[in-house]
Amino acid sequence: MTDISQSQEPRFIVPALSRLYALGTPIAETVLRVATGAALMMHGSGKILNPLGSAGMIENMVGLYPGWFWAPLHAGAEFIGGALLILGLLTRPAAFAAMIVLLVTVYLHWVVMGQGYSGAELSILWSAILFYFAMRGGNRFSVDARIGRQF
Repeated sequence: MTDISQSQEPRFIVPALSRLYALGTPIAETVLRVATGAALMMHGSGKILNPLGSAGMIENMVGLYPGWFWAPLHAGAEFIGGALLILGLLTRPAAFAAMIVLLVTVYLHWVVMGQGYSGAELSILWSAILFYFAMRGGNRFSVDARIGRQF
């Protein structure tokens, strides 16, 4: 019987590809991190220009009070968090904060608005991506790695 608690790298069907995967994985992670950060910045750009603009929605639809407190945090988590993800600076806390915002949108679309999975689908996907970076942090192509410190 095999002990499944030991972590072993799987053997590749085409062993020659292992080097390609080893080289490509950090690049793929970086592309995903930068694309995620850019998408968050784009989505949060309107909110950062008017940080109190979503206060009413946060109070009336989400049920978080006071909206004037939560709305700037929401804007910052998206826009500033996105910028930090692009840079790979404070990657874990930036991803975690944005993930919380996205999980709230899952609740908003699925429960409050009654849209179910189809309304929350994108927020679920983005939450999963952000969870990955909250756990993984920045890779070797990040400011975190350049300064030699991670959160």
